[in-house]
Amino acid sequence: MPAIDRSALLFLVFGVVSLWLGAFFGLLGAWQQVMPGLFDVIPFVKSRPLHVSLVISWIFMVAVGGVYHYLPLLVGRPMHSPRLVRVHLFLWMILGLAVLGSYMLGRFGGREYWEFPPALGGLIAVSWFLLVYNFFRTAMQGRGPWPAYLWMWATGVVFFLLTFLEAYSWLWPRDDANVVRDLTVQWKAYGALTGSWNMLVYGLALVVMERISGVTEYARSRTAFLLYALGFTNLLFGWAHHIYPVPSAPWLRYLAYGVSMTEWILLARMIRHWRHTLDGAQRHQHVLAAHFLYASEAWVFLNLGLALLISIPAINLFTHGTHITVAHAMGSTIGINTMILFAAIFHTVDRVHGDTGTRVQYVRLGFWLLNGGLVLFWLSLIGAGMIKGWYTLMSDLSFQDIMVMVRPFLMSFAAWGIVLFVGITLLAVHASWALLGPFLRSRPVPVDRSTEAYNR
Repeated sequence: MPAIDRSALLFLVFGVVSLWLGAFFGLLGAWQQVMPGLFDVIPFVKSRPLHVSLVISWIFMVAVGGVYHYLPLLVGRPMHSPRLVRVHLFLWMILGLAVLGSYMLGRFGGREYWEFPPALGGLIAVSWFLLVYNFFRTAMQGRGPWPAYLWMWATGVVFFLLTFLEAYSWLWPRDDANVVRDLTVQWKAYGALTGSWNMLVYGLALVVMERISGVTEYARSRTAFLLYALGFTNLLFGWAHHIYPVPSAPWLRYLAYGVSMTEWILLARMIRHWRHTLDGAQRHQHVLAAHFLYASEAWVFLNLGLALLISIPAINLFTHGTHITVAHAMGSTIGINTMILFAAIFHTVDRVHGDTGTRVQYVRLGFWLLNGGLVLFWLSLIGAGMIKGWYTLMSDLSFQDIMVMVRPFLMSFAAWGIVLFVGITLLAVHASWALLGPFLRSRPVPVDRSTEAYNR
């Protein structure tokens, strides 16, 4: 079995750093909303895109690092080209510095998610080509049928590239300026991008569950492949419920909601079934990684309940475009994706240091501060959205008057954001230091033999 590629560990480290910076700029932006003029050196027009781009970077850095980390272990052979892994990492480091510099200098020019100058998008496309090539050359070395997580990763890496190029289609010259078409294509691309990173993250969740339990049946079960099929369908159609201002067929919206909700239910069902099959030793050995997977299960149900409510047309009329939409996005990005990514990170820490790597009191404190702060943070956004939606539609109050009523909820949102940030800081500091361990010592990284390669 191959040892860990240290470049994969650096992907995880830089992903954690991106999360911490993204959380910092998000907290700054939250307080700038309730205290205008706060810290004018980095105004809200800069802190917001910094927050968004860094959090998106966190998801992709850790998801891609997870692929590079686990794929050789699953196939039983090293990556086809470790050099291309290092080139990929180098390109993303250059890109990250360029994006941060462009935002700080006030140079934008892109669109949602990719608000940096469009020329920098070329680095993302080139680096992703390297990932696609390296992934398939490595994965195809395996013998036998692929488990569900390999299909998820393969679909995620291919469709990210396709939808990323589609998101930049606005740069292509056209003879006419059709606003409806432009809006539809943009949100279709962004929705599919979300579906692509969900494929990578959900595949990572299945791998972590398999390696903690030592049971390979999860990723080969009908439920796992149904989750893959629904995730792929959601990737293709899930964007439809985000474009209410755009004329579209009602069946497309209903399909998008149905698929999205069913996908979450299946993910939660798999985690719950896996949790009941763990014995005491397995729970003890990877306690923190397991707790993050349990937390993602809880957040699936919380966010599912909110999503089902706001999908009702009569309720959506009040909630669309309010802070409730932000709460839904935060529940998905932090509550589900971030919990799964932290599970993968701390499972890797356990591989590098043994189970003592996560048995630190302040790391557990970070876990509870992250989840407790997120619950109250989430509820504050829902409260703000309810007030804003109701009085916007049911009264003649001005926007300024409505925002005065919303302000206490935004203050609560910003205050609980501090708790959330402290929790992330505790986790990020320990994870970064632990993952840098192989670079601070000369002995080789240990190899985890808890499960066999899928093709053996």
